[in-house]
Amino acid sequence: MDLYSATDRPSRQGPESYFSGTVWIDPIVEAPEPARVRALRVAFQPGARTAWHTHPLGQTLYVMSGVGRFQTEGEAVVTLRPGDTVWIPPGEKHWHGAAPDTAMVHLAIQEALDGSNVDWMEHVTDADYQAQPAS
Repeated sequence: MDLYSATDRPSRQGPESYFSGTVWIDPIVEAPEPARVRALRVAFQPGARTAWHTHPLGQTLYVMSGVGRFQTEGEAVVTLRPGDTVWIPPGEKHWHGAAPDTAMVHLAIQEALDGSNVDWMEHVTDADYQAQPAS
């Protein structure tokens, strides 16, 4: 068993290469092989978001607080609220983040394949982010 104190792993700011705006990341678990699970608590300030990305084995998002946005490539932007869960299949290009005027915190859970759990791509344009959500 491994027990990590909250002070063992400090928050880190999401890098500008993968995020737009201010994002704070708190590690929860990165299990050693043969396990593959990775989980993070991610806090997005209003207007902050990820770049487009995919996950080789998919991803689950659980919204803990605030209001967020999510989009799969080619589909409408959707609004996320506390208690919402999103399953993103392997290889599906998507982004997620906070609403323009409201912060959002979610739990992100994914598995690693050959040591990789995410493939980052280009930043989300302001036009894509500001599209009126379908829900």
